[in-house]
Amino acid sequence: MAKSLVIVESPAKAKTIEKFLGKSHYTVKASVGHVRDLPKSRLGVDIENNFEPDYINIRGKGPVIKELKKEAKKAKKVYLATDPDREGEAISWHLAHILDLEGENECRIEFHEITKDAIKNAIKNPRNIDQDLVDAQQARRVLDRLLGYQISPILWNKVRKGLSAGRVQSVTTKIICDREKEIEEFLPKEYWSVDLEAKTDRGEDINFKLYGKDGQKIDIENEETVNEILKAIENKDLDVVKIESKTRRRSAPKPFTTSVLQQEGVNRLSFTTKKTMKIAQELYEGVDIKGEGTVGLISYIRTDSKRISDEAKGKAMDYINSNLGEQYYKKDPKKEKAEKKKVQDAHEAIRPTSADRTPESVHDSLSKDQYKLYKLIWKRFIASQMEDAVYDTLNVESKIDNYIFKATGSKMRFDGYTRIYDYSDREDKILPSLEEGEKLKVDEILPEQHFTQPPARYTEASLVKTLEELGIGRPSTYAPTIATILNRDYVEKQGSSLAPTELGKIVTEILENNFQKFIDVDYTADMENKLDTVEEGHTEWKEVVAESYAPLKEAIEEAMENIEKINMDEETDEICELCGANMVIKYGRFGKFMACKNYPECKNTKPIVNKIGVKCPICKEGDVILRKSKRGKAFYGCTNYPECDFVSWNKPTGDICEVCGSYMVEKVTKKATKIVCSNKECKAEKIVPDDEEVTNSPNNEDN
Repeated sequence: MAKSLVIVESPAKAKTIEKFLGKSHYTVKASVGHVRDLPKSRLGVDIENNFEPDYINIRGKGPVIKELKKEAKKAKKVYLATDPDREGEAISWHLAHILDLEGENECRIEFHEITKDAIKNAIKNPRNIDQDLVDAQQARRVLDRLLGYQISPILWNKVRKGLSAGRVQSVTTKIICDREKEIEEFLPKEYWSVDLEAKTDRGEDINFKLYGKDGQKIDIENEETVNEILKAIENKDLDVVKIESKTRRRSAPKPFTTSVLQQEGVNRLSFTTKKTMKIAQELYEGVDIKGEGTVGLISYIRTDSKRISDEAKGKAMDYINSNLGEQYYKKDPKKEKAEKKKVQDAHEAIRPTSADRTPESVHDSLSKDQYKLYKLIWKRFIASQMEDAVYDTLNVESKIDNYIFKATGSKMRFDGYTRIYDYSDREDKILPSLEEGEKLKVDEILPEQHFTQPPARYTEASLVKTLEELGIGRPSTYAPTIATILNRDYVEKQGSSLAPTELGKIVTEILENNFQKFIDVDYTADMENKLDTVEEGHTEWKEVVAESYAPLKEAIEEAMENIEKINMDEETDEICELCGANMVIKYGRFGKFMACKNYPECKNTKPIVNKIGVKCPICKEGDVILRKSKRGKAFYGCTNYPECDFVSWNKPTGDICEVCGSYMVEKVTKKATKIVCSNKECKAEKIVPDDEEVTNSPNNEDN
């Protein structure tokens, strides 16, 4: 009996779906991503023929295409089950072309979670390929190709080979460069705060902060003003003039969109955006769960929507009522505010496919990182259906003469959703019982000088948030965009922060001076809106491309004439041992390296060694150098390798432990920088405070 063929993108997805459909009636195969695309070796867009794309079968996909054709010929029916978005629709469209399905109706099936019910329901409701969705992807692909393939060669010619420009990556790099300029040009301003430590007649302590004078809020900008305030209030009591009790409610956060999941992956789990999306994809496509087999644990991961289906809400309600108590379920949630921008509302928010499948119940079937991310998604979803957390707050206003001081306290009355989802370090701050008219004795006046701080560099999380707010790209493009600008060496990680490299600054400056429109934030956001109008069927995709290409062509012609060649070589003090000339730092395909200044006469090259100024603690002869693992993680080794096998994940300081004589290393945590002993059995450490004084203290943590 002939079987039906179902084609998906990934083998993992194929395995999960085949289990649900059964091998007796269905064959499930994977295309392993795209099968057709524009050629890599040339532009692949016929500009003179109304921007017609020249698609070819992707190199290396021959065996996959051959197998799919073979299975399609003998199949009773072919179903294209790629992801429910622009990219997935385009893959189905290309598959339909390759497999001669273009005349067939209702060959496309769509689902938003990989569960038995969702798959079987999709098979019962096939549809035609959505050409508007395909055309929106074609417009994006052709625009990216025109911009990238025509601007990048200018960068190769004027700066160095291997550089690239891109519609989204170049704007993202510019955003990071603009923030760096803000930091460099920032001028700190002085300001002061004045706190009072006061006591009630009963000996209870309470802290007040200066708010204002004569009913108006004041800002203290210099020490002279502080001295005037101190002179006016010293040796005087505080008069309590107003006490206000309130109840404050804090609502649960909404379920995850793609963007917010990436942000929380960075902030809560210290994952990169790329890692978050990789693990989320695994959870979506299916994991082998003990006692269940392979099952998709979460719904589709590329979505802008916060919407949850009624069925999923009902399952969450059952879980909350049964396991937490009916008082925790939010019976009358507020109606969602209208979205400010278009969202992919065909998809739900990211949620677990079953509320009953708790993180603990699947813990043993998941990897450590899969468990962490699934737990975050599950908790966020359950919390989104829970009651508000409720706090009792107390605001106390007091006076010394005409100066106003305020104190605020709060106490949780009902934990609500925070019972499930709470990542704050909030603690109750309980004020003593006070009455209006009561006098408080001032124990201590605490003036403190401060200076305004420059804006912080972007982290991956804050950059994703900014890109979303500005309408740059789409949530599915954030992770690959960040990975691209890091790989291109336009941006580098400094701790968790993103900083532009010298190369990134130079490339951005060239693009700003010559292609300003195409790396403008508003232009790029407007382009996303135009792609949306194509998807909605309101605009013809080639019109969008033509409108954008006319000014690009003009800018390219001018740039070839106007941009001067930039020499990126950086001369060093290191001398070439072959000819005696200085070595220079060059940029190659795999990053920086050293080469002789006399090239091509002298072809001596060597890698750049990042010495940290410390001798090897093992052999005592070599220098400790900073190196990187294959995965890009920093570690420390000896220049005498392989004769000396010293290696450390933590940076050696050059100091010796006073307790056991082992070498000391620097260990950076979220709370402090510590100098700890490298000997795990010795718990000695030195904590480095903000003022850089070193104090000894015992340590009970593992190094």
